[in-house]
Amino acid sequence: MKTPGRKSRAQTHLFAKAIANKERRKLYARQAKPYGGVWFGFGFAGLVGWSVVAPTLLGMGLGIWIDFQFPSRFSWTLALMLAGLTLGCLIAWEWVSQEQERMARDQPPDDSPQFPADSPNEKEGT
Repeated sequence: MKTPGRKSRAQTHLFAKAIANKERRKLYARQAKPYGGVWFGFGFAGLVGWSVVAPTLLGMGLGIWIDFQFPSRFSWTLALMLAGLTLGCLIAWEWVSQEQERMARDQPPDDSPQFPADSPNEKEGT
């Protein structure tokens, strides 16, 4: 009869394998340093921020100019500001998606050993 607090060997093996894969990825990231660390993060956050702010301000500026040149009941400032915000968010979304795909491509596969010491066959010399 199984005791409620004990895990099966298969569950323990899967857990150990997941921990090993996570550790392998951390070691790979420390050795490769493909992204430049903290400064890369700050720069990327600034890039994403400006990719949203710039189209919003351009749309708002164009809207103010249109409102002064051609007065109407419709607010071009608000409409073009929202259009610029939408465009900026789409641009930022695309950049973040591309960066996420690049980061995923640069990661080692989960189940294959990255380092020779992880493979039992290479230890034996076969």
